Amino acid sequence: MKAKILILLVIAGTVLMACNKNNFTSTPQLTFKGVSPTVLYPNESIEFQLNYTDKEGDIQNTIYVQKITQNCGASDFAEAYPMPTDVPKVGDSKGEIDITYSYGPNLAYPAIKEPACQGQNDTCVFRFALTDLANHTSDTITSPQIVLIHR
Repeated sequence: MKAKILILLVIAGTVLMACNKNNFTSTPQLTFKGVSPTVLYPNESIEFQLNYTDKEGDIQNTIYVQKITQNCGASDFAEAYPMPTDVPKVGDSKGEIDITYSYGPNLAYPAIKEPACQGQNDTCVFRFALTDLANHTSDTITSPQIVLIHR
């Protein structure tokens, strides 16, 4: 009886290991890792951390970013953010993409405009989508709420 249970366990373990497939697909996959800070004052920078996976590793094309202001219904920009140049092109690739914006006169990063809501703070979210060299586009992911403090 013990031998039958042992054989059953070995077969079940083998089946489970055979079914363990990687999660890499030809369409890039994005997940939100973090953002800092979530309350942004003038002359500060904000950094978003995203994780990606891609079967072919050809994500060196474009990442789209859109800022949507929730409290006054404005969409300030939708733009292609330059992809990092150090992303290796290898199959079954995964990694992190850091996207930084400045809220003020910091020329090192693209700028976020003044709050869209006249005379008040913006409550907004940022949306991201990644397109690879084969024109496969990931699902859109959304950041947590960010507050831009009015100057």
